[in-house]
Amino acid sequence: MNSIEFLTDLSQRPLQAAQALPDLSPEELNRHLGGHPNSIAWLLWHSGREIDAQLSDLTGRPQLWEDFRGRFGLGEIGDSFGLGHTPEQAAQIRVEDQQLLVDYLGATLNAFTDYVGTLSEDDFDEVIDENWTPAVTRGVRMVSIIDDAIQHVAQAAFIAGAPA
Repeated sequence: MNSIEFLTDLSQRPLQAAQALPDLSPEELNRHLGGHPNSIAWLLWHSGREIDAQLSDLTGRPQLWEDFRGRFGLGEIGDSFGLGHTPEQAAQIRVEDQQLLVDYLGATLNAFTDYVGTLSEDDFDEVIDENWTPAVTRGVRMVSIIDDAIQHVAQAAFIAGAPA
């Protein structure tokens, strides 16, 4: 398996996990387990937003959020992607439609997979961000994007299975 095949397969794992979540009520989607600021809705929204924003940076294409913004109806807070949200800001991410969250995540992951298909093995070694030590390559960034999504969808699955 080469890097392209590996990332193509890996990039669909967060979507499969999100699709496997039980059907959740709006209250369950927006519940803050143990008072934690990140609800299931926030975790799924953030997963899609972080993929979308970082993929847009890599491709130079507009974010898919442009097509989803109105459907979410989150206002200005929805245009962020959650990094550094205060508990109060995270609480503003309230989404009552589980399928909308899964659809957005799926759209961003499918765009990620499409992008992977345009790359060569050598593209993964290209340094794309010298603001870190060591500098970040395209391959490292792409693994990071999917790793973040996997972790957040797993957190959503944990919350979905926790007693109320």
